[in-house]
Amino acid sequence: MTEQELIACLIKGNENAFKTVVDTYKNMVYNTVLGFVQNMEDAEDVTQDVFIKVYENIGRFKQQCKLSTWIYRISITQAADFIRHKKRKKRAGFLSGLFGLNNELLHDPPDFIHPGVLTENKERSAILFKAINQLPEKQKTAFMLQKMQDLSQQKIAEIMELNEGAVESLLMRAKGNLKKLLINYYSSEYEK
Repeated sequence: MTEQELIACLIKGNENAFKTVVDTYKNMVYNTVLGFVQNMEDAEDVTQDVFIKVYENIGRFKQQCKLSTWIYRISITQAADFIRHKKRKKRAGFLSGLFGLNNELLHDPPDFIHPGVLTENKERSAILFKAINQLPEKQKTAFMLQKMQDLSQQKIAEIMELNEGAVESLLMRAKGNLKKLLINYYSSEYEK
């Protein structure tokens, strides 16, 4: 079945076509979302939300790009929306849970460890993800798509609806910002 035929079946509400889309793209969506939300259970929930959006909005898909590109866009948007909603909802509770009566830090926030990271690299991975989370949203998106999804600059440009030069610039700025954020950690590592 061609992509055009698959889309036509989806528009008609064909369940087998939807199952094909889920089976084809579930790992791509989950891995993309996981990189952003950094929690496996949340990533599963957001992945389900992505496929609900795909199902509900397939009639609006203009087919000016590949289906996979459109699904990447939905994945990134859903992950970003989830993060914004979670930050707003939990900011007050999270901060009060971190600090005691005299504003002393009770415990550090939990670190995210990607499930694909080897045990000996978990500490470095946690530090890297903390730094990545400090990047501006577009830099973070471009960086995550390139490094975690192994996408070309051309594919990233399609997904982010930018030209390749803009993506290259975002990636260079992201790497520069990460270098600045991580230099203290790595310089202290090599002094040991």
